[in-house]
Amino acid sequence: MSRTPEPPTAAAPTPVAEPPTAAAPTTAVAPATAPAPATAVADEHLLREAEKIATAVGRMFPGLCEVVLHDLRDPEHAIRTVENPLSGRTPGDPATELGLARAADPGFPDVVQNYANHLPDGRPLKSTSIGIRNAHGDYIGALCLNLDVSVLDRVTTTLNRLTATSADAPVRETLAPRTLDTLRTAAERRAADHGLAPRELPPTARRELVRALRAEGYLDLKHATSTLAALLGVSRSTIYNDLDAPPL
Repeated sequence: MSRTPEPPTAAAPTPVAEPPTAAAPTTAVAPATAPAPATAVADEHLLREAEKIATAVGRMFPGLCEVVLHDLRDPEHAIRTVENPLSGRTPGDPATELGLARAADPGFPDVVQNYANHLPDGRPLKSTSIGIRNAHGDYIGALCLNLDVSVLDRVTTTLNRLTATSADAPVRETLAPRTLDTLRTAAERRAADHGLAPRELPPTARRELVRALRAEGYLDLKHATSTLAALLGVSRSTIYNDLDAPPL
């Protein structure tokens, strides 16, 4: 008996390759806080160091010298610290006209020294403003000192009154003790005014010297006449004659 042939088996379908799926784009995740540029970090460090100076200098002169540190990177809120706030300003207040001028002009003087200024109540100040530049030469701050000179004016007035004198005394007064040594010194000094030694004085100059020494009280000393006579190289009687002679 013959076999009935089986129908041919259909070939399995060839799998169709799916097109590749495009990869999703990768999104970089930024850090929560981006690091500050190196220049900004350096500028901030410089101002923090200047803040120490402002505080220390102000505390050296309490109630007398206002010391202000300006941050010129933010002129509208420039005042960073203030010690002895004589002007009434506080941190966060804006820069002054001088600070604005410095911030706008890189050629502004680095130091403006001892210029006249005044407080809101009219008291006079002696001010100095020191610019602070960063490594690139840009102004980033200013250290300002405002000295209240009204206090010193009062002291000066008091000292002037204490040291003031009135009219001269009726006679010249010498407080140094008179001795024979000071007599010799006085005679030699007067002779030197003529360019001569005491023994070289002519009679007219000698009489002027003798009378001047009497007026100064030197001839009231014991042995003054003999000491002077020996110094001038004359006798005691010559000294008496010089004293009794009519004025020249």
